[in-house]
Amino acid sequence: MEKGIPLNDQDRIPWLCNLHDILLRDVASGQHVVLACSALKKVYRDILIRGKDGGPLKCEQMRKDKQPAEVKLLVVYLSGSFEVISGRLLKRKGHFMPPELLQSQFDTLEPPSDPENFIQINVDKNLSEIIATIMGTKIT
Repeated sequence: MEKGIPLNDQDRIPWLCNLHDILLRDVASGQHVVLACSALKKVYRDILIRGKDGGPLKCEQMRKDKQPAEVKLLVVYLSGSFEVISGRLLKRKGHFMPPELLQSQFDTLEPPSDPENFIQINVDKNLSEIIATIMGTKIT
């Protein structure tokens, strides 16, 4: 991304598998976890929850230890118009993602939908409203 080339599934899936392993480990140890990432497609969110079959995942070993293979996940979908998000992206300093890649993110996006466990919050709200909405939501 830093070079202006959008990530594809081959780039993202190993990274998402690693995040799944981290989530499994931390949840199994009793921690409450907040993970911020752009899981743009449903399949990416599924990998965060269940891992990926057939891949070299550490979670396969963890399952043998009778730890959960699935993570309960509440997806917080921060939605906003291209114009608003583009404006904010242009104000960032020293970020790895160039603004030119934003359209590829919107093109890839598959917004969460039922039966996924998610809430949608518009980024036009202020930060305290966004946090209050998230904190008031139960994970099912």
